[in-house]
Amino acid sequence: MEALRENEAEEKEEEKKAFKISDELQDLEEKLSKIQVHIPNMLEFDWSSIDTSQLPASYKINSAKEKMMLHIAANFCRQYTHLCPDRKELFLHPLNECGVEKFVSTTVRPTLLPYPELYNWDGCARFVSDYLTMEPLPNPIEPPSCLFSPTTILKYQRGNCFDFSMLLCSLLIGVGYDAYCVYGYATREMCMMDETREVCPLLKKSKEAQKETVKEKTEKYAVKPPRDLRSKFELQQAAKKEAEIQVAKQKKQEEEEERIMEAEKPKPDSLYGLRVHAWVLILSGKREVPESFFIDPFTAKSYSTTDGHFLGIEALWNHVNYWVNMQSCLNGCKDLIFDLGNPLRWEFMLLGADKPLLLLPNEEEEEELADEDLDNLDKEEEEKGSDMPPSWVEPIQISLKEFETRCPQGKKVIHYKKAKLEKWAPYLNSNGLVERLTVFEDQDCTKVLEVRQWFKNREDLLEMRQVNKITEVTTEYFSPGHVLGLKAHVYKSTNPETERTMEFYNETRVDGLQKRVENACEMTEYFVGRSDFLYYRHTNFGKRTKRAQILVANPDANARPIMQIKECFHRNLEKPANEDVVERIFMISEERILLTYHLQENYITASKREFIKRADVDNKGNKIIMTPDMCLSYQVGSSQEDKKLIHLYKMMLKLMEEEKHLKHQVWESGTEERQMQEERQRQDEQDLDYLAPFIIQMGNIEKMTKWQALRLKEDCLTDFKYRLIDKANIIQVRFEKETQELQKKQQWYQQNQLSMTVEDEEAYITYCSDAMFRIRILEMRLNRHKETAPQKYIALEEKLCKDPRLSEYLKLYA
Repeated sequence: MEALRENEAEEKEEEKKAFKISDELQDLEEKLSKIQVHIPNMLEFDWSSIDTSQLPASYKINSAKEKMMLHIAANFCRQYTHLCPDRKELFLHPLNECGVEKFVSTTVRPTLLPYPELYNWDGCARFVSDYLTMEPLPNPIEPPSCLFSPTTILKYQRGNCFDFSMLLCSLLIGVGYDAYCVYGYATREMCMMDETREVCPLLKKSKEAQKETVKEKTEKYAVKPPRDLRSKFELQQAAKKEAEIQVAKQKKQEEEEERIMEAEKPKPDSLYGLRVHAWVLILSGKREVPESFFIDPFTAKSYSTTDGHFLGIEALWNHVNYWVNMQSCLNGCKDLIFDLGNPLRWEFMLLGADKPLLLLPNEEEEEELADEDLDNLDKEEEEKGSDMPPSWVEPIQISLKEFETRCPQGKKVIHYKKAKLEKWAPYLNSNGLVERLTVFEDQDCTKVLEVRQWFKNREDLLEMRQVNKITEVTTEYFSPGHVLGLKAHVYKSTNPETERTMEFYNETRVDGLQKRVENACEMTEYFVGRSDFLYYRHTNFGKRTKRAQILVANPDANARPIMQIKECFHRNLEKPANEDVVERIFMISEERILLTYHLQENYITASKREFIKRADVDNKGNKIIMTPDMCLSYQVGSSQEDKKLIHLYKMMLKLMEEEKHLKHQVWESGTEERQMQEERQRQDEQDLDYLAPFIIQMGNIEKMTKWQALRLKEDCLTDFKYRLIDKANIIQVRFEKETQELQKKQQWYQQNQLSMTVEDEEAYITYCSDAMFRIRILEMRLNRHKETAPQKYIALEEKLCKDPRLSEYLKLYA
């Protein structure tokens, strides 16, 4: 009866499990069916379709003070147009996301966010550059008709140069910088965020570090060189010939550089000087900024105010006032003076607002100005105009998750000159990868020269990995705190006993090890700050014997046979020089020990001692204590009584014990490398084992229960289901990316179709045809994924039931 009841219970449980799997499959199919892709007629992000119903009232209406500001702006614009009829219309009050006119200064929302990285200008600029996706202006030679709030731009993570600049300026003013949004003109590469002709900043830093050279120490006293008896005429002729060779080489190198520069030179821009761009200006003074500079919000790079990328300025503004440039821009921005308090150079809109004065007057002018200020103080108070209305934008808020995720979809790719930089959000990659720089040999980026990877939040504290694809040398750098105190690791192969160099944080190691250089035959170690004054150890290895390879019961048996160990010591002033060892060599294969002592003062030779080890017993079985020929000594200085044989015997026994200890230390050094190799293998095995992540979550249990097996199976199936859904989402993201790139190409065609050649039009038609082909392929791939996903889910469920680790507990469901 009990057996029948158990069978009935198991059958009911099996039915429940079958129903549950059926429900999971149905849920998977429903979620996949909701993921749809459609080839849109307009391949662009439609800002007009965004939801504005939940926005506050300040976004939809203007207050009385804002209406007064718009009236002042309209009057200012009429006067400006009358006085400067040849100038372009000012960018004063574009429409916001709700279709309401807002003065540009009120769109700036000074904000201080609780992230230390955003307390400096470079951190703010990097965040804005990484967080947002760049969109070109609808018309490259006109400012946009709409300017959305920084909160909306943050929500959708996209915008044009004006949107980037307004957000960056809001953050910079919030942390105390004297920052301004600039409306002007720039080069095509800057406006289109084209960095393919720029060297990657990470490569610039490495080149600058290589240029730092150590100054050679000049000796105060030096030996006079011998007289030069060579022919001066022959030397002059040789120098002349060498100079001609160098001139020829220099000329050839310059010609090659000119050829490369000509090949990489961008095509002439028909809109040069007309392309509208927006960027940020930071004036000197506040936050201890020594010199004013520009920031390009697209790339987060800083530029001098005289940089050639910037071709002119129409106006600039912050949350306090609006200034119009009255200076000539025939020479770009090189001749502009940012003295915003000078109305001859900068016409300001609000009279009562702060007017920063950068050019300080001399003492006489300062006294005259002070007297005039005292006399006209009352007049100025009466003539003060209206101040700027408060910002209509809601407080800017960025959650911790959004701040850490940074890039849209967690990844961003930037193409530089012969390089590609990829960025990921922390924790997005399982191996902790956050940045990868790939350096190429050619301009088309086809042959890889070097790969650099940066990591964060890794258990082994790996910080950076550099792989040279030519030499196949890998260099890894670690942060302090590694279990072995590892600082850097250079190797070609991860296998033990191969050529490698390891550097350590010697302060964190008990043995003071600073560096270890090893290959198959030898190992050299360098030490710092040891109490025994050891600073160098060199070990020579021999070849393994077959017997040693078989004897694995002893942990030292499978180690490489040690032939010789050499150690060097610094001077210990507490000992006499002729008793302080400077070098000792354990010639293990020859059964000898060599000692060399430090030099005594006023002597040019050092004392030496050699011990010859012999068996403890002779042929007759008699015990050998010590014989004079077992120790050869050379004592420097006056003949003093030599040490007695008993003392030499004790010294030799001590050295023999130290030899055993040294052999074990050398074995431990090899063990450290084996531990690293085993850790790598363990990580690789976990990457291959599809159950490893779930087993680790359960505590790496050795003996599994039925409940744990069922939970493991459910967790694995649930994770796989979401991975299938994520894959569908990835295909959809790629689809959207293709459509966006096609849309950009269409915009480019619309802007340049009048000046295009027949070859350009054919290339455009070919590109559109290829892009539509890729888009349709992605659509087919998504449909096929929806069909095969349920089948893959069932196949995994069957594989889990047959897994040896789970089959014992899941027999009912096999």
